[in-house]
Amino acid sequence: MKNKNLRLLKLTETALFAALCFISFTFIQIKIPVPGAGATSFHVGNAFCVLAALILGGWYGGLAGAIGMTIADILDPIYILSAPKTFLLKLCIGLITGLVAHNYAKINNSNDKRYVFKWVLIASSCGLTFNVVFDPIIGYFYKQYILGQPQKAASILAKLSAVTTFVNAIVSIILVTLIYNALMPALKKSGLLISEEKK
Repeated sequence: MKNKNLRLLKLTETALFAALCFISFTFIQIKIPVPGAGATSFHVGNAFCVLAALILGGWYGGLAGAIGMTIADILDPIYILSAPKTFLLKLCIGLITGLVAHNYAKINNSNDKRYVFKWVLIASSCGLTFNVVFDPIIGYFYKQYILGQPQKAASILAKLSAVTTFVNAIVSIILVTLIYNALMPALKKSGLLISEEKK
């Protein structure tokens, strides 16, 4: 019964974070149209993907980001064709962040605030560095070889995407580190932050 309740709690929290990813990407973004190539944008959607991975673990957090941001893409005519790429990248952000934070550093098992702060910063940086490197690369090949965009248009979008993805990563790392460390004591006290040993 306890495991069933824990699973239900995890699924509920995953749905909540998917909604936060969707809302933050859909409503808190500055879109930059690229003629003939779609668009890129400044947004904080990745922050909630990383935060989900820190609170829920890599799989649940990655799924929250992947589902929320993919639905946001599907409902936006400019991004609809990018939805499969988004699902893959956001899932990977969550998995990498969760791997570093929980499997390596085991942040939920520590009460040392400096230790947790350091590893939240490192884990967030690892997940979002992956995105900074691979979003433009995968985007370029996806646009050119899957969607059949001209090479020049795909190249322009990849370069712009690299800039916006880097800025998004910096903003997200700062936000996540501050939010997680502020929430952590309350989450532990309420029992919503489950240590890896209890899973």
